[in-house]
Amino acid sequence: MNLELFIAKRLYGMRKGARYISRPAVAIAQWGVAVGVAVMFVSICIIVGFKQNIRDKIIGFGGDIQVMSYESMMGGAVPVEADDSLISVLANIDGVKSIAPFAVKPGMILANGEYEGLVVKGIGSDYDSSFLEAEIVAGEMPLFTDSAASNSLLVSRIMATRLGVDVGDKINLYFIENGIRARRMVVAAIYETHLTELDETMAVTDIYTVRRLNGWEGSMVSALEISVEDYDELENVREAIHSKICSYTGSSRYYVPTIEELYPSLFAWLAVLDQTVWLILVLVLFIAGFTMVSGLLILILEKSNFIGVMKAVGARNISIGKVFIYYACIVIGKGLIYGNVLALLFCVVQFYFKPVMLDPEMYYMDSVPIEFTWLLIPMNLGMFLLSVLMLVLPSMLIAKIEPTKAIKFE
Repeated sequence: MNLELFIAKRLYGMRKGARYISRPAVAIAQWGVAVGVAVMFVSICIIVGFKQNIRDKIIGFGGDIQVMSYESMMGGAVPVEADDSLISVLANIDGVKSIAPFAVKPGMILANGEYEGLVVKGIGSDYDSSFLEAEIVAGEMPLFTDSAASNSLLVSRIMATRLGVDVGDKINLYFIENGIRARRMVVAAIYETHLTELDETMAVTDIYTVRRLNGWEGSMVSALEISVEDYDELENVREAIHSKICSYTGSSRYYVPTIEELYPSLFAWLAVLDQTVWLILVLVLFIAGFTMVSGLLILILEKSNFIGVMKAVGARNISIGKVFIYYACIVIGKGLIYGNVLALLFCVVQFYFKPVMLDPEMYYMDSVPIEFTWLLIPMNLGMFLLSVLMLVLPSMLIAKIEPTKAIKFE
């Protein structure tokens, strides 16, 4: 039996009159740990959820990786020949989840006497439109194919509000290239992602129409969108795709950027949030450590008489120190439990009911996002171990206490 642990449990459960020993100091230390852990738990869930939410929206518009021509990056509308054989070769690369061709065409939109610049993105039946369907706020997702014109258009709420149009309204699209070409389409649905940079310009129709507007035939597309099975392997998959496509076509004209390279400013902004996580962890550890160290010092001073008796009966300093370390571990452990329960309760309520709302124009979403992550487990363990290590130094104060003086101490 662990004698030091047994004594620590007895000390923690002993009563002094009708109150626990050192109840105020222990309660402050315990709830200091609980509050710190709760702040850590909630902050990490929010930051991870925020990053995941923004990343999913960007990827929903452009995939994880794209294959395009270098000329397209220089501003030219140079297509990629995306025949079935090329797509089959790329689909067999380890880590590739799906491939979908798309075509784009810049133009202008006219409705109710108002003009708006836009980029029309054409997609086909093999395009994963689950993201767009989830973001629709009015109407229904049209059925887009690569073999017929749908005359349907998916526009953003920002665009629809500025132009004063709604689902079912007819609008005119104008494209300037060797003259002016016009297309009349019907607003089939309205979407809203809160990503202002994309919502202000992006409209979606069928790839057949966009190909005709670009004067392309066959399997010509602007680029290929590629989704990966594991985002952590993004760079490795990109390198494999670039190597395979160059060897298959015998050409080096293909550019294979990741979504992070296509939107560097947004991903650089998300990377800054990682620094915020570390700052929160340092602050939480400081708060929890400070409250525990102060609580342990108060407890040692109050129990000087007990320490003197223990030394008088032959207990060593290291053994008495273990008693107080175990005592502190009990306090820290309960603080961790209370903090995690409180944080988990808040996160679950926010995840399902979203009572805490946000301004989407500033935060790109209308409610505080929550994403549970396995990182919370090692962070809890790390906080417990670091808090205990911080208590080793104040526990050395026990060696300075003399038995003869301590026994007389009241």
